[in-house]
Amino acid sequence: MGGMSALGSRLLQAIMVAVLIGTATFVMMRNLPGDAAWRIAAGRYGYDRVDASAADAVRSELGLDGPMLPALMQWLGDLLTFDLGTSLVTGQPVIEEVAHQLGASTLLAAVALVLSLLIGPPLGILAGLRPGSAFDRALLVASTGLKAMPQFLIALVLIVLVAVQLRWLPAAGHGEAHHFILPSVTLALGLAAVNARIARDATARIADMPYWRFAQWKGLSERQTLLRHGLRGVSVPLITYLGLQFVTLVEGVIIVESIFGWPGIGHALVHAIFSRDVPMVQGTALVLGLGFVLVNAAIDLALRRIDPRAAT
Repeated sequence: MGGMSALGSRLLQAIMVAVLIGTATFVMMRNLPGDAAWRIAAGRYGYDRVDASAADAVRSELGLDGPMLPALMQWLGDLLTFDLGTSLVTGQPVIEEVAHQLGASTLLAAVALVLSLLIGPPLGILAGLRPGSAFDRALLVASTGLKAMPQFLIALVLIVLVAVQLRWLPAAGHGEAHHFILPSVTLALGLAAVNARIARDATARIADMPYWRFAQWKGLSERQTLLRHGLRGVSVPLITYLGLQFVTLVEGVIIVESIFGWPGIGHALVHAIFSRDVPMVQGTALVLGLGFVLVNAAIDLALRRIDPRAAT
C-alpha cells in the first residue's frame, strides 16, 4: 500500500514538473532580449548567410509575433500525447533529437558516477575507520578543495595538463573509448569528493556503535565487521545523496559537454538557447526534470530494500 502511495506521489510530481518546466522555459525564452527570428535563421543557415529577409521569412513562417498563451497551451496539449513538437532549427521531431542526445549524456554520466563510487567511498571508509589520522585530515583537505573547485576549472586544468602538455588524451571528441576519460573524470572528481566525506562520516559513526564493538569482541576482524555489519549502514546515506548528486551531475554535464564537445543533451540545450529553439529547450529541460523525478523514485525503492525503516 505504501509503495502504491509513493508511486502515485511521484506520478503527480512528474506531472507538476512537466507543467512548471514547460511554462517557465517557454516564458523565459519568449522574453529573452534580441530578435528570436534572426537567431533561429542563423541556426538554420549560419551566421554568415543570414540577413533581414531570412529573418523575416522565419518570423512569418513560425508566427513569432503571435500571442504567447495559445502557443503555450498548444504545447501543453501536445504533451498529453507525448508530442514535444518540432525543432525550429533542424525541423526534426524534438523527441527524436532528445532521445539521441540523451543516450550520449546518460552514458557519460553513468561512467562518471561509477568512477566517483570507485574513488570516493573506499577512501572515505578508510578515513572513517581511523578518524583523526593523517590520512583522514589529508582526505578532508583534498575533498574540500575538489568540491569547492568549479567543474569548468577542473576541465580546463585537465585539458591543459593531460591533453596539451602531456598529449596523452584528446582535448575533445566522441566515439572512441579514450574520449570518455577527461569528461568523465572531470564529472567524477567533484562527486567523489562528496561521496568520500559521506562515507567517512557514516563509517566513523558506525564504528563507534555498540554492535560494532560487540562484533569485534566476538572475534571478527575489522574487515569482517565492515563487510557483514558496516557496508549496509554506509550505503544508506550514500544512496540517499544520489538524488542530490543527480542535480550536480546535470549541471556538470551541461558545462562539461560544452567544453569537451560531447554531443549530449547538455550541449544541445546550450545551442538551443542560443538559437532560440523553444521546443528544443522545452524538450531537453523537461527530460532533465523528469529524470530527477525518476532518479528519486529509484532511490526510494532502493532504500526500501536496503533499510526497511524507510518504508515506515
